[in-house]
Amino acid sequence: MKLIAKDPLQKRIEITNWIILAVLFILSVIIAPIKFALGILIGGFISIVNFHWMERGLQGFFEKTSGNVKGPVMIKYYLRLAITAVVLFFLIANETVHVIGLIIGLSVVIINIILTLIISAAKKNFIEEVH
Repeated sequence: MKLIAKDPLQKRIEITNWIILAVLFILSVIIAPIKFALGILIGGFISIVNFHWMERGLQGFFEKTSGNVKGPVMIKYYLRLAITAVVLFFLIANETVHVIGLIIGLSVVIINIILTLIISAAKKNFIEEVH
């Protein structure tokens, strides 16, 4: 297997995911009930793990040059979705976490991607204005 170097933007997104999760968790521990904070922590962890799992699946897809690659990729996608659904079901059904905290945690990667896009666009506009 030939490893491809990660794009600096991807590395930054991966690191920032953990930073955003840590900030949200620390703030929620300070100002919210523990079930809410636990929801953010577990939801963020699930979100980040899914992000990494998806990356690995797509790397496998692009590394295979022959044969049917669509089928295995789709199977892995649905497997990941099913496992996530089962975990979320048990977390919510057993009232282990606060649902709103869980939703916020599950949004960590999306929050990060949106912030990264806004910051990148602002930098691009600033550079264009300088020139």
